[in-house]
Amino acid sequence: MTEEIIIAGFGGQGVLSMGKILAYSGIMQDQEVSWMPSYGPEMRGGTANVTVILSDDRISSPYLQIFDTAIVLNQQSMDKFEESVKPGGVLLYDPNGISHPPTRTDIKIFQIEGNKLATEMGNVKIFNMVILGAFLKVKPIVLLDNVIEGLKKSLPERYHHLIPLNKEAITMGMNSVTLYKMTEAIS
Repeated sequence: MTEEIIIAGFGGQGVLSMGKILAYSGIMQDQEVSWMPSYGPEMRGGTANVTVILSDDRISSPYLQIFDTAIVLNQQSMDKFEESVKPGGVLLYDPNGISHPPTRTDIKIFQIEGNKLATEMGNVKIFNMVILGAFLKVKPIVLLDNVIEGLKKSLPERYHHLIPLNKEAITMGMNSVTLYKMTEAIS
């Protein structure tokens, strides 16, 4: 099994930490892992993305141009990465801030209202965990227990009291992801 993932959005949405938690989760499962972040100098508010590869075999290169899965959290990332998903792959996105939804018909497209759900849960900082939960429902490539261990590794100890809230957000995402249905424009 090899899963090649791009997670892309604005800096401050937890894109890089979501990738890091996935990478740690893979390590907990004795997988080979690559985590390669990319972000502009402006960080918060600028675009950010991370490539994560989880594999049972050695990873030859962390640099990819096409992906099994794209997790897209803003319009700029949709414009840039929608076409980078392999045919038969998965595109998961939050419709908040997306003015032009995906149009491909050769991939599976899923939607998660991560921003709305995190707000309803009372903490917008768990947005990325809602998204991660949705991804894990669509592609259960790592066990939830290993994700929690990944959270422990990536969060400073002073924030470990937030792990139950993060677990709740992951579960919320798992229970709230939906298959995207394209509607054709009526002329």
